[in-house]
This record gives sequence, structure tokens and C-alpha cells, in this order.
Amino acid sequence: MIGRLNHVAIAVKDLAAATALYRDTLGAHVSQQLPQPDHGVTVVFVELPNSKIELLEPLGADSPIAKFLERNPDGGVHHICYEVEDILAARDRLKAQGARVLGSGEPRIGAHGKPVLFLHPKDFNGTLVELEQA
Repeated sequence: MIGRLNHVAIAVKDLAAATALYRDTLGAHVSQQLPQPDHGVTVVFVELPNSKIELLEPLGADSPIAKFLERNPDGGVHHICYEVEDILAARDRLKAQGARVLGSGEPRIGAHGKPVLFLHPKDFNGTLVELEQA
């Protein structure tokens, strides 16, 4: 059911500093900042030959990333994103197998302009999983 690894998301306190680290120290191509108010984050994507790293900074005090950074002050891996061919079919199959879909269970538009869903980390070995329509 899952396809290609789309990205690994890393929560950071300072997006500008993290961008400079990846761009200047590691020599990576990093996208422009992209505010995602519906998700409470500002993101950049570090482009890799086979995938991406998404750097997430809180957008407002109610951001889920702000809460994550309270528990993990140095930041760290927040979630992993896999592509799926049909997000609604994937959701229905996962729910039928007992997996919990976070939020309303309806896909929302993510940073790539495609529908996304998040799956409860307790159902996936402690890892928050994002599914993105391919």
C-alpha cells in the first residue's frame, strides 16, 4: 500500500538557522519558507536525490510543533511521510485494520498541495506517520 518515502520531518526552533545549517554546512538545496497556517507550521524542504527532509518551525503558540518542542527542546524527528496512490482507500483499509487516523479523518491539503492524513504514533511503533496522495 505505501509507496515512496516522500520526506522525513524534523522539528526545529529556528528555521532560518536550520536552513543555513543544511544549505551552508551540508551543501543542500533548500526551498523557500512556506507558511502552512492550517497545520500551524512554517516549512522548508531540503531536496535530496531520492527524497526530502522537511524542516518544521512552529507558526503560533498553538502549533503542534510548539508542543513537540516543549517536550523535545533540541528538536528532532517529528514524523515520516509515505506516498500512497489513493489516500481515501488507504485510510479506509487502515481504519478497517484498527489504525487510528488523527483529526477528523478527512484528508487536508499539505505543503505539497496534495491531500494528507496523519496516523496515530501508538499504532506505528511510536512514529507519527503522514500519508500523502501521490
